[in-house]
Amino acid sequence: MDVIENGLPGLLGDGEEVDQSKPNIGENLGPLAHRMRPRKLEDFEGSTNLIAKYPILKGNPLHSLILWGPPGCGKTTLAEVLALEKEIPFFKFNAVLGGLAELRKVIEKGKKASLEGNSPWILFIDEIHRFNKAQQDALLPFVETGSFILVGATTESPYTAINKALLSRVQTIKLPKLSEDSILSLLEKALKKEGRKASQKILQAFSHLCDGDSRKALSYLENAFHSPIINKESPTKKEIQTLTLGAHRTFDRDGDRHYDVISAFIKSMRGSDPHSATLWLAVMIEGGEDPQFIARRLVIFASEDIGNADPRALTLATSCLQAVQSIGMPESRIILSQTTNYLASTVKSNASYKAINDAIEFVKERPTIEVPPHLKNKGPQKKEYKYPHNYPEGHIPQEYSSHNTPLFYKPFPRGQEAFLLERLKKLGLLK
Repeated sequence: MDVIENGLPGLLGDGEEVDQSKPNIGENLGPLAHRMRPRKLEDFEGSTNLIAKYPILKGNPLHSLILWGPPGCGKTTLAEVLALEKEIPFFKFNAVLGGLAELRKVIEKGKKASLEGNSPWILFIDEIHRFNKAQQDALLPFVETGSFILVGATTESPYTAINKALLSRVQTIKLPKLSEDSILSLLEKALKKEGRKASQKILQAFSHLCDGDSRKALSYLENAFHSPIINKESPTKKEIQTLTLGAHRTFDRDGDRHYDVISAFIKSMRGSDPHSATLWLAVMIEGGEDPQFIARRLVIFASEDIGNADPRALTLATSCLQAVQSIGMPESRIILSQTTNYLASTVKSNASYKAINDAIEFVKERPTIEVPPHLKNKGPQKKEYKYPHNYPEGHIPQEYSSHNTPLFYKPFPRGQEAFLLERLKKLGLLK
């Protein structure tokens, strides 16, 4: 639980009002990212476009909101600025650190502050997607009756992470990832505020490496304040890395980024582009993805997208999974790379994948499909079964299913599957 006490009106846990005519004692304390937080909506980066898209932000009274966007795009800052602009009490709660008992305590404090100030109040819940269904449901009656203004912040899509009942009672605001130009402008403002100087190349590097996260960019700049590199006109990559600490990559193993990257990885292999596939493999490895998860996806891909066009693919992928399980990182990166490059480069076919999907649909749409008597394990007609190995070429035409069975498996004329296609045609099992 975290109740903010940094000079916003009515923020103190006991509801005590703060005199806004006096300077904020914490204004020049804390990290640079905290010190640079704006106190007016017009100073919020990208406010013009945001208000044009969501005029509700200027509305009075303010409605309950879900602020959705990547890390460092300003979700918490926007919530605080709205409280300042509308001069209403603001209480902050972290969904990771507190449960329902702590939440009720904050709500009671908010009620008290609201009654004393005769005004509405904001309950800001950071990482609201971390609340389970029961916790989110607990908010419904308060939001429904307007007991407080709920402002939730999330990095996950609210359409999948927030209960539909709660989502229907709030306005969703999507905050974009900040552009490099916006980050650069913010860094220049920080230099002016701090009375410092830095080379343009350093600022451009920070703007590029922070991946749209203003908090990271300002942290990089603050690191640079203690380094002689800050004024160097042509710093090397290695010198810049000492200031960024390699923390500019974003990869959430449980979020949308996880699914986006694995999707790009699979589609690159399917498109026979080993270079892009290796790139996405590196992104996953550097992001801390479970190597066994990657290996399992390779096994699935080998059968789904390559199949009998190159049967060695499944053998290689299975061996890859076993090796990764036995060896672990960092050496497993080599095995994953070898397998990825082979699967991406080899011939492709999804004929087997389509065959089983079509066959399952066929079975679902029909009553029990009976086994022909001569194929049954027991019965008087069992002796009518013709053993194919007793005939030339190991084949003899006979009924293996009902005559209306579709031709599910249709090999493509490429790779090893081309041989299977010609053989099935020769046997009269394909046209």
